[in-house]
Amino acid sequence: MNNLVDPAILFFVVGVVAGLVRSNLEIPPAISRFLSMYLLMALGLKGGFALAASGLNTQVVAGLGLAVLLAVVVPLIGYTLLRRWVSGFDAAALAATYGSVSAVTFITATGHLDKIGLPYGGHMAAAMALMESPAIVLAVLMANRLRQASAAPLVVGSGGAAAWAGPAGGAHTDWRKLLHESFTDGSQLLLIGAMAVGLMTGEAGREAMQPFSGDLFKGMLAFFLLDMGLMAARNLPGLRGRSPVLLAYAVLGPLLHASLAWGLARAAGLPAGDTALLMTLAASASYIAVPAVVRYAIPEANPSLYFGLSLGLTFPLNLLLGIPLYTQLAQWGA
Repeated sequence: MNNLVDPAILFFVVGVVAGLVRSNLEIPPAISRFLSMYLLMALGLKGGFALAASGLNTQVVAGLGLAVLLAVVVPLIGYTLLRRWVSGFDAAALAATYGSVSAVTFITATGHLDKIGLPYGGHMAAAMALMESPAIVLAVLMANRLRQASAAPLVVGSGGAAAWAGPAGGAHTDWRKLLHESFTDGSQLLLIGAMAVGLMTGEAGREAMQPFSGDLFKGMLAFFLLDMGLMAARNLPGLRGRSPVLLAYAVLGPLLHASLAWGLARAAGLPAGDTALLMTLAASASYIAVPAVVRYAIPEANPSLYFGLSLGLTFPLNLLLGIPLYTQLAQWGA
């Protein structure tokens, strides 16, 4: 509950309350987009400055390697479990959602670590970027396999030649477009570009950008979380009537993923701050990148299902309870 004392978290609660009482409070989409871009740019700069100070070492390589491993393992676990309860396409979409990451959850976690004075590596911002796309690609592969397993209708052409038609409903995956969207997403490029700028400019850059990436950061995060609270409240009604199994997965799945990250980080000897952020990344769920890509790549899946669970339930729980819990576990025995 100590995390609730943080002003940024309290503004998230204000947003949730305002949404639930149907207040006319709202953040214009353009302002919300600007805040998102600012936070990613500031986070990238902070990560680059920190990485310039620490340099590339075995600890950095280990952290990035574990991030990639989790980005593959988590969606595979999710798909295997969920396939028993929902359709294969919904399971693939949910696996992508919970296998990818939430930048806002990660940024909030870095703010929490800064508040309690627990150091962490700047390379963890790069870990977040690496974890965003693998789950999406895996989910599309799973969906394509499901389509191929289903019987495709036989079409007879004008010349009498028979050919197998595409999957039912005309679903077709344009791999070039999918990979382009996954790996050249503007938010991801902004984060990586800002990290590169921070890495190249080092301490001099940090001092020059301190008013932008340091002094303004907390206020901008609070403003953005107010908007996130409003969005979360709008998605809560969509959880009514959902299977208890899905609701349980939205709560227990992130804890399982965080526990897996904790075990791997402890085995690799990562410091407490890096471990807390790795756990947060593994426990988070994407509600921006995944819906944008999966809605196009897996049209058979129900968007209200994967979007509602991630933003309406998992995101608030991680923000209010998960981050302090992951931090305490990361510090335990460290």
